[in-house]
Amino acid sequence: MNTYEGLFIFPDAMTDVVLADAVKRIQGEAGKLGGVILAAEILGRRTFARRMQKQEAGQYVQMVFQLDPAQVTALRGRYRLSDEVFRVQIVRMPPQEVAIWKGRH
Repeated sequence: MNTYEGLFIFPDAMTDVVLADAVKRIQGEAGKLGGVILAAEILGRRTFARRMQKQEAGQYVQMVFQLDPAQVTALRGRYRLSDEVFRVQIVRMPPQEVAIWKGRH
């Protein structure tokens, strides 16, 4: 299993309660594929540098998780099908960053 960092952008119109439920659902999708959630943090509202799909801002969430590399493509596909997730970026964390991250948490 590799360690990944995911950055999720949700629509700005989401309330805190709806956003918390959406975060639980995206964590569940990773769990369904055998992933282990290490941390999830709601970063809050951020304004975009330029307008995207008639949106000017979004709610950002960062998640660190472990997952089998063969399942990453399937996970991205599940998130793209979700109406709740506006954008998603998943990158593999290099081993040295994982060690630094674990030292802080």
